Amino acid sequence: MTPITAKTGLILEGGAMRGMYTAGVCDVLMEQNITFDGCIGVSAGATFGCNFKSRQIGRTIRYNTKYSRDPRYASFRSLLFTGNYFGTKLCYDDIPNRLDPFDYETYQSNPMPFYIVCTDADTGEALYHRADTCDARDLTYMRASASMPLFSRIVEVDGYHLSDGGTADSIPLAWFRKQGYARNLIVLTRPEGYRKSTSSPAMNALLRLSLHKYPALAKALEQRHIGYNRTLDEIAAAEQTGDVLVLRPSRDLHLGRIEKDPDKLREMYNLGRSDAEAKLAQIRAFIAKSDV
Repeated sequence: MTPITAKTGLILEGGAMRGMYTAGVCDVLMEQNITFDGCIGVSAGATFGCNFKSRQIGRTIRYNTKYSRDPRYASFRSLLFTGNYFGTKLCYDDIPNRLDPFDYETYQSNPMPFYIVCTDADTGEALYHRADTCDARDLTYMRASASMPLFSRIVEVDGYHLSDGGTADSIPLAWFRKQGYARNLIVLTRPEGYRKSTSSPAMNALLRLSLHKYPALAKALEQRHIGYNRTLDEIAAAEQTGDVLVLRPSRDLHLGRIEKDPDKLREMYNLGRSDAEAKLAQIRAFIAKSDV
């Protein structure tokens, strides 16, 4: 009898600079030649996770530790003068095209589909984009996915007004399952036991004020904790059935989303590496069970 293969997926949560954990996990997976039928990234899970498809081991931690303290990369000065805390030109042009070149050829030749999650600012709903080439258009969707409210401008592409993908779908397990990815390795950037809390009334008021042109986005941000925690419950249930394997930080390093200290970034990256290495046998067994 010919075995029935269940498609495997790699789901990468965001978390801005907490994404160094994801970078460590992905580098170990690449070193071990562990592959998946598809990958989906949210926010930093997209901007860093694309290096998994281009097979560039070490690139994420390399350029982040090198440029993290460069005000053109990330700074409140950039936020003040451009409206974006993370500098668009350095992050999405100079680094991938000149300073630490992205391997577009390998990315495009890799048959694994790579998806990006954004939030439609006009509706507050998730938008899913398949990035096949990582060209300027795909990079714009990637930038949109990582555009944190209050720290970034709304990104316009293909007639959409887009924002941080984590607002509408931080961990897109349900959507990825609908695309046929029945067995998924999920990389989270928060330790076990984390639950997202409600935003303060003051923060909600600030969001409504700053996003007055996009009330649906402001509402989605106010309610984000509900969907996030519900997804955590769904993941826990899927772990019990064996359809999901989760990697999450084994220790809370209390790394902030806009951390700039290269040593702390590397510590988070190394934690991702060590956690992935500790679970290599489980990961291999999980992938092997996809052929039944």
